[in-house]
Amino acid sequence: MGETDAGETAVLRADDQCVPALLEAGWRITARSWAAQLDADRADRRVLRQLVERVAPVVVQELRAADLPAVLALDAATVDDYPGSVATQHEALTGSSAALSRTRRGFGAWTPSGDLVGTTYLDVDGDTVETAFTVVARDHRGRGIGTTLKAASVLALLDEHVVRFRTGGSDDNPAIIAAGTAVGYRRDEEWVTLEPGPVRRR
Repeated sequence: MGETDAGETAVLRADDQCVPALLEAGWRITARSWAAQLDADRADRRVLRQLVERVAPVVVQELRAADLPAVLALDAATVDDYPGSVATQHEALTGSSAALSRTRRGFGAWTPSGDLVGTTYLDVDGDTVETAFTVVARDHRGRGIGTTLKAASVLALLDEHVVRFRTGGSDDNPAIIAAGTAVGYRRDEEWVTLEPGPVRRR
């Protein structure tokens, strides 16, 4: 008797009634992820400014079209660093997906020597903003840059009358969990990624 993998994946809210049935049928949870929200009326501008200032001399600024080569280079260097599974997968940026617009905003963290060491991208839909991804160069992690990027983006968009900010990530990424908490996001969704157990072939 051999074993084969059915090759399927399901991403469901953790409280979905289908989850217990799938587990009973032999599926297994292979990854966990989450989503969180920050409402504008709960945002603490003083705290956000402190988070932005604490990484000096690194400076966070909104990205411009001229910054895209640096963005693409950083993305290429970090594209394999996103933990989790399909629910939190990051696809490598292209010239098209990295392009900036009124509904696709980006913020970058720059060293005094002009190196881009972190980025966050956000998708704007009316009065709601969803974080697409946040990443920091490997040799600059652990310094609060990811938190600063998220804080700076919230501060900037608060002034544009955004009502709610959404973000998310993998349970296997403690850095992004801590960043979201520091900025003021509150978890409101839990997700599980499930795959079927081995199917026995006679």
